[in-house]
Amino acid sequence: MIMVTIVVFSHLRWDFVFQRPQHLLTRLARHYRIVIVEEPLHDAAGTARLERSEPLPNVTVCRPRTPLDLPGFHDDQIALVAPLLADLLPPGEMPIAWFYTPMALPLLQELTPRLVVYDCMDELASFKKAPRQLLQRESALLNLADLVFAGGPSLYEAKRHRHPNVHCFPSSVDVEHFAQAQGAVASHPDQEHIPGPRLGFYGVIDERVDLALVAALADDHPDWQLVLVGPVVKITEDELPRRPNIHYLGQRDYADLPRFLAGWDVCLMPFAINEATRFISPTKVL
Repeated sequence: MIMVTIVVFSHLRWDFVFQRPQHLLTRLARHYRIVIVEEPLHDAAGTARLERSEPLPNVTVCRPRTPLDLPGFHDDQIALVAPLLADLLPPGEMPIAWFYTPMALPLLQELTPRLVVYDCMDELASFKKAPRQLLQRESALLNLADLVFAGGPSLYEAKRHRHPNVHCFPSSVDVEHFAQAQGAVASHPDQEHIPGPRLGFYGVIDERVDLALVAALADDHPDWQLVLVGPVVKITEDELPRRPNIHYLGQRDYADLPRFLAGWDVCLMPFAINEATRFISPTKVL
């Protein structure tokens, strides 16, 4: 049986934080061939090219490299990336086109899709450094899409009047994976030097995290140890509060997260209340 291909356009790197796209696509790969087109990377020394890797069976990650130092699926990047997709699929194949970012929409003309899916996992226009064309391009994608998923109830309410086939599809919890934290698994050795009680958070550290709250918590309770696991994105290291009882352990493999959890007394979710968090639906509350 020939597998149908899903071509995925994503603003998130496959080897970044393991989250909704990776969870869904690894499961879809049991039934479909998955081809992921990531945002271009800058390569001043080379010509435009497409690097391919296969991190899992039926999953191919395509990473464009171009001489342009421009962010994301910028219009000038699109002009260089589009020709690279000419031989992405066998001639005549009609894939499912799956979008995580509307900014890649111009690349749809390189395909003859049987179905267009928009998996809206975040309100990207509310994020820091969002492209100015994002709202306009999302409107165009909503006009073209056959199927729209909203990553949580608030996103669903924001999108359901804009498309006739919108479905609330919240993220969930990898129960088997995280149940390890309640079993016999030992705490991660990289935090064993930190005394208790440990209050932990794992996730992307960006404008959605209330850093002032983290600092105040550390100041009010100097005997509490705050452990933050995750990459720092879109903010500078200088913006991070520094205290003897705040510990930044950086991005870690998804496989390691249960071991960090196993060593925490309390789990934190210190999200700020701002435009970037207005539509989020964090699985950490489940």
